[in-house]
Amino acid sequence: MLLALSSLLQAQDTLTRYLETAAKNNPALKAKFNEYQAALEKVPQVGTLPDPQITFGYFILPVETKTGPQRFKISASQMFPWFGTLGKSEDVAVNRAKAKYELFEEAKSNLFFSVKANYYKLYFLRKSIAITQDNIRILNTFKNLALIKMESGTGSGVDELRVEMELADLENTLALLRDRWFAGVVSFNNLLNVDETSPVEVPETLWTDDLAFSKQAVLDSLKQNNNQLQSLDYLYKSYQDQELKAKSQGAPNILAGIDYINVGNDGLTAQSGKDALFVKVGITIPLYRRKYDGMVKEAVLLQEATQFKKEDKVNALETLFENTYSQYSDADRRLILFRKQSDLASKAIRILQSDYASNGKNFEEILRMERKLLKYSLELEKARSDKQAAVAFVTYLMGR
Repeated sequence: MLLALSSLLQAQDTLTRYLETAAKNNPALKAKFNEYQAALEKVPQVGTLPDPQITFGYFILPVETKTGPQRFKISASQMFPWFGTLGKSEDVAVNRAKAKYELFEEAKSNLFFSVKANYYKLYFLRKSIAITQDNIRILNTFKNLALIKMESGTGSGVDELRVEMELADLENTLALLRDRWFAGVVSFNNLLNVDETSPVEVPETLWTDDLAFSKQAVLDSLKQNNNQLQSLDYLYKSYQDQELKAKSQGAPNILAGIDYINVGNDGLTAQSGKDALFVKVGITIPLYRRKYDGMVKEAVLLQEATQFKKEDKVNALETLFENTYSQYSDADRRLILFRKQSDLASKAIRILQSDYASNGKNFEEILRMERKLLKYSLELEKARSDKQAAVAFVTYLMGR
């Protein structure tokens, strides 16, 4: 018991290692993270004042004044947006960046689900290969038994031919499973962005974890923690900030500056050659209101659109969860059913094999029951794989 538990824990550690590798290497995930970082760089761009203006003017024909000719002029000015406009611009950018981060987290959760689902698929393929090989060995034993019976005159040559037909079918199935295994390994390694021929370790027996939460708890967590929904929440907040920013943009901007004029010395008056220096203040007049009203209305409509998107996404996620929970429950039932069916088929084969060894009868029934045992064994492993894939998908939906 302790050995089996240790083996399961080791297998789960192996899967955790694969998930860590995928998180480090997957190029699609890296792209999402770079998009988030690029969105963060937008914050300092929109949260700073406009660049100041400095101008230099040279009088080609100096302007004569009482204090002397004006030779050149230097002006410096700075435009200040209305109070709060820069802060709201930053808030818009920050919430947009947070929305991008949630999309990155969603991509990571989706990647982890894909890694797990492919891992469980590889487990099923590996077990299918092993079970098929065991059945080939068993059929070869039946074949030898049929030959012995035929040589002793208590059996029919048809029995041996029936086994040959079954073996041919299984050999073909085995070749197909091996091809699928190779394709599955390539697909799995591409998710990890490692060499496509790297070996993949799968457990001897897959764990069968149950959902850690009740159905209602999953639905509540889905609505609160799903990364796609949280991204829409941050997007909604950014549109609220965009509305406030648009209203601020409809207020006047303030201009402050200073002018310096160089005056030449003509020696005609005592004040001659004194340079001029003065400050200036101005405002922009947001006269054309349709533009600003349109900006406010745009932000309000985007808020409404985002709310509708969230409602639609919640409905879609609930539908996905219900379908997945149904698959989870079905896999759980199949685990119980096919364990029982496999045990019964094994017992039936032992009885039929004993009868055939003693009186040479019911060989066709042995082969039929062997086919059933093969089917039940494969269905049992498929149920294990399907159950864990369902658990993984529910975890992804919950944003965990």
